[in-house]
Amino acid sequence: MINKPLAPTKLSVVIPCYNEEEILDLSINKIASYLEGLKNEKIIDHSSLILLVDDGSSDRTWNIIQELSSSINDVFGIKLSRNFGHQSALLAGLKNVYKETDCTITIDADLQDDIAVIREMVIKYREGYDVVYGVRKERKTDTFFKRQTAIAFYKFIKLLGVEIVYNHADYRLASKRAINSLFDFEEVNLFLRGIFPAIGYESSVVYYDRLERIAGDSKYPFRKMLAFAIDGITSFSVKPLRVITVFGITISFVSVILSFYSLFSYFFLNTVPGWTSITLSFYFLSGIQLLCIGVLGEYIGKIYKETKRRPRFIIQESLLYQGEDQIQEPVRS
Repeated sequence: MINKPLAPTKLSVVIPCYNEEEILDLSINKIASYLEGLKNEKIIDHSSLILLVDDGSSDRTWNIIQELSSSINDVFGIKLSRNFGHQSALLAGLKNVYKETDCTITIDADLQDDIAVIREMVIKYREGYDVVYGVRKERKTDTFFKRQTAIAFYKFIKLLGVEIVYNHADYRLASKRAINSLFDFEEVNLFLRGIFPAIGYESSVVYYDRLERIAGDSKYPFRKMLAFAIDGITSFSVKPLRVITVFGITISFVSVILSFYSLFSYFFLNTVPGWTSITLSFYFLSGIQLLCIGVLGEYIGKIYKETKRRPRFIIQESLLYQGEDQIQEPVRS
């Protein structure tokens, strides 16, 4: 039996952009040039494309996307009506291209994730993998604080039973089938790093060294990283709620023992009311109660958002379609 060579893969690359005017032109020309090489090797099809998603930028990002779309044939763009967040921007891009291509790669606009492994990702897709994760070999380019907090996050979320790929952000390839299954997950609170492993299709990893940022600043300061971590934990695990239950049972058990000790002391020992023990007990129990209320509030807040069923993104303008197919009205999803 003669094995026929595989036809070139029709690939789309989705790039979320938020205030990336300093780096966007350089990044897209670089990735477009790299994809052109893959087309010449007949690894990817000549109709492969790049989709830029402007996530409500306040600078010239959308103007640059329009210029790039006009000057480079395979570059397109969509503009969201406001800043919906990184995960929603990724989802908007995926929804707009996955039906027309065999597989899609998501990557950030700063290109700190090495585009040289795109070739390996596509080859693994052609070998039969539905999801290929880009995984960092090391975290040398991170500050000490960011490196330690990232390690702590991965360890903690694993401890809570969430299936997640260590040192993987959102640099991944997903097949049309995997992305189609992704849209069966209808939650508003998106944590794609947890959803893709939950889909369950065959997956693989490629390793790369993360590069230094060429220009601009990180769009993930500590505040956003912390919010993202909390979203990830509360979206995929109810163990924090179980921890509250264990806290409650433990404190109740200790309280019963202390009650018996207090009664014994009252009747059989000479006791003087202790200010210190009362104060410490008060602050300790108050802190536990506030912590538990806060955790409960996180889950209740998520229930509130889910029940409202608000759109995860709204597309204000699209450069994907021309003529009669041009989008005139906002698209919601």
